[in-house]
Amino acid sequence: MNLQKYLRSEIQSMAPYKPGEQPGAAKVIKLNTNENPYPPSAKVLEAVREASGRLERYPDPLGTSFRRVAAEVLGVTPDHILCGNGSDDILTILTRGFVSQGDVLRLPFPSYILYRTLAEIQGAKFQEVRFLKDFQLAPEFYAAGDRLKLVFLPNPNSPSGTMIDPEAILRLAHSVDCPVVVDEAYVDFAPRHCVELIAKDPRIMISRTLSKSYGLAGLRFGYLVADPAFVEMLRKVKDSYNTDAISIAAATAAMSDQEWLRANVSKILATRTRLEAGLQNLGFDVIPSQANFVWGTRSDRPVKPLYEALRAQGILVRYMDYTQSATPGCDGWGDGLRISVGTDSEIEALLLILKGILAG
Repeated sequence: MNLQKYLRSEIQSMAPYKPGEQPGAAKVIKLNTNENPYPPSAKVLEAVREASGRLERYPDPLGTSFRRVAAEVLGVTPDHILCGNGSDDILTILTRGFVSQGDVLRLPFPSYILYRTLAEIQGAKFQEVRFLKDFQLAPEFYAAGDRLKLVFLPNPNSPSGTMIDPEAILRLAHSVDCPVVVDEAYVDFAPRHCVELIAKDPRIMISRTLSKSYGLAGLRFGYLVADPAFVEMLRKVKDSYNTDAISIAAATAAMSDQEWLRANVSKILATRTRLEAGLQNLGFDVIPSQANFVWGTRSDRPVKPLYEALRAQGILVRYMDYTQSATPGCDGWGDGLRISVGTDSEIEALLLILKGILAG
């Protein structure tokens, strides 16, 4: 029996999103999914222990405790905050809320491939617009469109780690007649953010996660910062209890410990500098990163064999192939290795083994 025929045609034809490899219990150096290499704040672990004693009750559906703390940190009101089961949940809520079948979702290329998947699930179209060579937005990205309903803009971008200036994002919001979602998953590793743009144009919304800088990838908690009118309407779209009691407690404790965040980010940035220099010394072309990963390419040899050789020696990095865009007329970009910033010892091991591979 062909059970696939019962699914919507959009689901049958789409390619599934493929997250980074999770090796389970295998002993590897894991630098492929941009996780924080350090455990979270001790305040988080204490909050988890306390919350685990109340699991017979439903959680707060709005995550009020987190919204209050996040609002104080960001300089907004709690009504500006919508909580989600990771920032992917936030992106899903936004796509469901704004994009109908046949509508268009715009995204830069290359960037986060999940954006494509979210459009396809909705039966919508995605329009990829190629970055300029310096990873800035092309003029076409600012163009209005009849059925353009949502723009996703990762900032910093993955895989490049590059950023778009807030002034350009504000100009973008003024140019298109739809909401602009600035995906700030990695912004805590960057020198600036875009939350203040919401007051200048309420169509700008900010998506964030606690997976990266707060060391909570295994917990799943993200949030949206947006005009309260948008937040109120998007509550209709989210699952009733899309964040659980443990994740709310942990996220609230993590956001409360800004001293831990600053110390952790400082360590990662120092290691990032060493990783960039080490890759350049080994002949990689490296773009200065504003995230917790580094994008390395080569013009003298293919990089996929390097990825495979590293994997064979127990070091996982992310090989990403952008040689083809799914949007007609959007030229391919090429491929490269996206390497997460690990601990100093992990990066030293990576560079040493990579040097041996290149010399072999």
